[in-house]
This record gives sequence, C-alpha cells and structure tokens, in this order.
Amino acid sequence: MLLEGKTVLVTGASAGIGRAVAIGCARHGANVALNFSRDVDGANAAVAEIEALGRKGIAVQGDVSDPATATAFIAKAVEALGRVDVFVNNAGICPFHAFLDMPVDTFERTMKVNLHGAYFMVQAAANQMVKQGDGGSIIAMSSISALVGGEYQTHYTPTKAGLHSLMQSVAIALGKHNIRCNSLFPGTILTDINKDDLADQAKRTYMEGRIPLGRLGQPEDLVGPTVFLASDLAQYVTGASLLVDGGAYVNLQ
Repeated sequence: MLLEGKTVLVTGASAGIGRAVAIGCARHGANVALNFSRDVDGANAAVAEIEALGRKGIAVQGDVSDPATATAFIAKAVEALGRVDVFVNNAGICPFHAFLDMPVDTFERTMKVNLHGAYFMVQAAANQMVKQGDGGSIIAMSSISALVGGEYQTHYTPTKAGLHSLMQSVAIALGKHNIRCNSLFPGTILTDINKDDLADQAKRTYMEGRIPLGRLGQPEDLVGPTVFLASDLAQYVTGASLLVDGGAYVNLQ
C-alpha cells in the first residue's frame, strides 16, 4: 500500500497503460481521477474496478489537445477527491505514417495531443500542488522512442523526446516546491496504439526475438515503476528516467 492516502490523476486512462496504472495505483491505496477522450464505457469500467478496491474513483472526459481540458480536469479532480498528490501524463497517440508524405494535420494533431497537451496538463497539476504546499510527484509516460528512431514515427518520436525534456526542465522549476518530475520509457507494450502494427505475426516474432526478456510488454508492466516514482520510496528521485522495455534498448548485438 505504497500510495495509501494519496490522490493520483492519470490522463488517457480508459484503456492500455493509463488504465492499468490507474487501477494499479488504487491497488496500492490511492484514490484516482482519470481523464479520457472518447471511450466512455472503458472509463466507467475502470472507475468501477477502482471502487471495487474500496477506493474513490472518477472519470472526466476531455481532449488533452485543448488547454482548457487541463484546468477542468484538475478542478474536477480536486472537487471530487480533495487534492492532487501524483499526476501521470499518459495520454498519447501514434498514427503510423511515412515521412515524405506526412499530412500536416496528422503531424499537428500528434504534437498537440502528445506534447502540447502534456505541457498544459503538467502545468495545471503543478499549480495545484504548489497551492497545496506539500509537494508531489509528476510522471510522464515517455517512450523508448525518445531514444531511438522509427521510420513511420517521425511525428511521434520528437514528442516523446520532448516529454522527457519537459520533465527535466520542470524538475528544476518545481524542485523548490518539493515536486518531483520523472519520465518512464516503455518499450513495445501491447496496447490499442500498436495492435494493427503488431498484427503481422512475422514482425511480432521478430520484435519478441530482439527483447532479452523474450516477450513484448503488457500494460501492467508499467504499474510497479509508476508506483515507485509516485511513492515516498522515490523521495530523492527527480529529473530521472527509467527504461521499462525488457532490455530492448541495450540489445545492440
């Protein structure tokens, strides 16, 4: 119960990594507010699981690409749950596309959701933490794609590198308020964002063969690292990053 008494906010939490993290934090004692964009049924089901664990949970719908969504999410979470102790920026999209004919709207939408949305969400959460006066933890769900390239991810990888850079800078800006800011770098995790790409069994087998631990990741693999960074066990960890990729990044041979 590493998060007993804490309130955790997670964006993009109706499915995938966000949902797993939201429920995982509840298992560790937290009350949870989750943001979602479209999947009402998924968000409500996640809240039901959180409440079944004896914790408070709410779901707030909103598109993170709109800066107004950030202030609304924080306000509604505070109204329902009282405060913000941990903020997990997870919402993101990756519409795979080639570089040379990248549509302007695909590029701009990816930037607005993944990076601009993160900026304003983190800013809103940080302002609430500063107002409370007793610190907090901000965690950005970056990606191994912040460190390596991707032929069909030229619009996506810069956003994930930008997320980590944002965490490094806000770690400095918010340190005096005892707000810790860190990044997680998931590897290939089986979620809706890549299910079509990994429907090719040959590609999936190849990817699995490149991972020292011998398997692709599951959303639940991000729960432990998130809970650690959210908890008091990480009270002297800020501006840091943690790979959660089964060893894929280091497997260069």
